[in-house]
Amino acid sequence: MATYAIGDVQGCYTELRALLEEIRFDERRDRLWFVGDLVNRGPCSLETLRFVKRLGEHAVTVLGNHDLHLVALAFGYGRMRGDDTLDAVLQAPDCDDLIDWMRTLPLLHVGEGHVMVHAGLLPQWSVEKAQRLAREVEDELRGPRHREFLERMYGSKPDQWRDDLRGIDRLRVIVNAMTRMRFCTQEGRMDFKTKGESTQSLPGYVPWFDVPARRSTDAMIVCGHWSALGLKLLPNLIALDAGCVWGGQLTAIRLEDRALVQVPCAGGASRTR
Repeated sequence: MATYAIGDVQGCYTELRALLEEIRFDERRDRLWFVGDLVNRGPCSLETLRFVKRLGEHAVTVLGNHDLHLVALAFGYGRMRGDDTLDAVLQAPDCDDLIDWMRTLPLLHVGEGHVMVHAGLLPQWSVEKAQRLAREVEDELRGPRHREFLERMYGSKPDQWRDDLRGIDRLRVIVNAMTRMRFCTQEGRMDFKTKGESTQSLPGYVPWFDVPARRSTDAMIVCGHWSALGLKLLPNLIALDAGCVWGGQLTAIRLEDRALVQVPCAGGASRTR
């Protein structure tokens, strides 16, 4: 039995199946962890969702920003972007079933000595606190007020955590940190405009995992989201978004021993950012 964490699929279903063949995935005994962004930008979001949903308890998936975007669109909130590739999902006969399943997915998963989140954790958050905060969002997304939450989810303000935040401001900071963050200050103020390499931060901002005295430093965090960062392995970090949808690779790592497997994008460099 093995557990494999897999980077952002983003609708690259052909590459996902090739990757699973490379690792000789056996759903009778192995388990897959997906770091979020199962959908969008790639050509086969519908096939990807159907496959991962069918895996049931053999797969754990945390929500990414593109996943939440799809859920919001399905309820009539947000707006379709020019580079979205979500029409096939939204028009599928099983769309409602897929969206209802996505609403049950967690923002954060802790298990087997690892913590999985799509983007990152703010420096003020311990893993235990992050778990409690993630559950606040999960309860809203799964509960009777999910439409109200989705309608007001979008936005980059507030851009910093405070314990006294309430309502949608509190939920939005949690969502943005766990699904959108790349750079932040030592005090935890987030920058959502800079999306390039880790050396391209604004003055005073650093990659979230480089903040000194981050309270989750002792945890082994598995994440994705940052294709310009690429594959990055540190003693306390496994960052797996190697930019498959942009012509890079789809990556899997066996959590038991960090054995690494990558497959190239089937479309090569034909996809552009």
